[in-house]
Amino acid sequence: MQKFNMTIPGLLLLIISLTPGSLNGQNGQRTMRLSLEEVVEIAKYQSPQAILAQHRFRSSYWQHRTYRAEFLPGLNLRGTLPNFRRDIEPYTDPDGSQRFIERNVINSLARLSLNQNIGLTGGQVFLFSELERIDNLDFDEHSYRTIPLTIGFTQSLSGYNAYRWQREIEPLRFEEAKRSYVSAMENVSLQAVNLFFDLALAQVNLEIAELNYSNTDTLYRIAQGRYNIGTIPENQLLQMELGYLNAGTALNEATLDLEVRKFRLRSFLGYNETVDIELEIDPRVPMLKPDLDKALNEALMNNPEVIEFERRLIEADRDVARARSEMGFNADLFASYGLSASDPAFADAYRDPQVAQRLQIGLNIPILDWGLGRGRHRMAQSSQEVVRTQVEQARIDFEQNVFLEVMQFTMQYDQLAIAAKADTIAQKRFDVTRERFLIGRIDVRDLNDAIREQDIARRSYISALRNYWRFYYNLRRLTLYDFERDIRLTEDFDDLIM
Repeated sequence: MQKFNMTIPGLLLLIISLTPGSLNGQNGQRTMRLSLEEVVEIAKYQSPQAILAQHRFRSSYWQHRTYRAEFLPGLNLRGTLPNFRRDIEPYTDPDGSQRFIERNVINSLARLSLNQNIGLTGGQVFLFSELERIDNLDFDEHSYRTIPLTIGFTQSLSGYNAYRWQREIEPLRFEEAKRSYVSAMENVSLQAVNLFFDLALAQVNLEIAELNYSNTDTLYRIAQGRYNIGTIPENQLLQMELGYLNAGTALNEATLDLEVRKFRLRSFLGYNETVDIELEIDPRVPMLKPDLDKALNEALMNNPEVIEFERRLIEADRDVARARSEMGFNADLFASYGLSASDPAFADAYRDPQVAQRLQIGLNIPILDWGLGRGRHRMAQSSQEVVRTQVEQARIDFEQNVFLEVMQFTMQYDQLAIAAKADTIAQKRFDVTRERFLIGRIDVRDLNDAIREQDIARRSYISALRNYWRFYYNLRRLTLYDFERDIRLTEDFDDLIM
């Protein structure tokens, strides 16, 4: 269950749900009239894609917490209560003769240990205290063995320190997860923009279809009257009738397409069929001219791909170091120092403990491995060069992509202004052409051309508006920067993990 916080998107949803007229839908539907900004905010707040991104970040957060916990002291209690054993074992009599006897023994053990990994060397320091009791059921005897305190350490002498590489890689991985979440939110915004304008274009198409159907109906009736009095030939009448029938077909198709686009946007926003959506298309857009150098610098500082490049290079170096350490001499050092004692009485088992020491060095020296270690090292080196080449090319492509996005977005404001002007001109031309047709000054072909150009200009304007916002949010996704407010994009990550 998602925790509800009265954030700006949450307050927005409440305001929308209480807006007068929002419950006037048919069949019990609640009509929501949404602008592009509102659709984007709702999508980032409750869309399934946004929720999935939140859970992916939580997974990365707990992975990071697990990494940090490895460098904190760990306290463990281990016990065996009891360990019963019945077996036939060899036994030596006092006179030296041997025979087999049945043994019935209960062994109980409790151990409290404290472990601390050492990031500097890759080893581990440990402390432990142990108590063990053995009950011999055959002779009704018991005894205690105590280890009040033992301190020791283990250390690999191979030269490869896994903890050191973790300290370099894991913080980068977590920072990459943070920025990936912000980038995912911008990707959600970009999806919302596309679905918004899919529906917006469907709304416009329906408006055009309804207007064209009404106009062709009126003009067809006028053409019938003129044909009856002999002022237009039959072919023009048939052309008007065909246009009227085509307009009816277009109206049916536009109505169906509108419902399909509504369903997709509604599903993306997390609503069911009880919600009907109507869009409010705002023609105003901010006039932005992002500086190329600033956009590139922000992208290199903020985009998760840049951190991924760095992480991949370090991981390649780590793999080479690990393969090198496994190629030749390997040794592990284990040493401990402590006290131990034993006695049939529990209280006496802690008196006069004796020193217990242990030193162990394990060696692994390959004598003949047929080049296995050298081959693994060479493979790691080759993979390292491949990664370096891939990262270098990816960085070049990334910078080029930012450059192209800035250039394309910069053009969109002018493109939108041209499309808006063309829409206005096409509308005026249709009005003039329609009036001239009504007074018989032009034929039906000129009128159809004016209708077609008006429809094209209106759709082109919506497409230009869509392109403006699509390029804008894509640029935000690449740079993780809000050029309208001139701030870097971020999130409250503490709230995400609650």
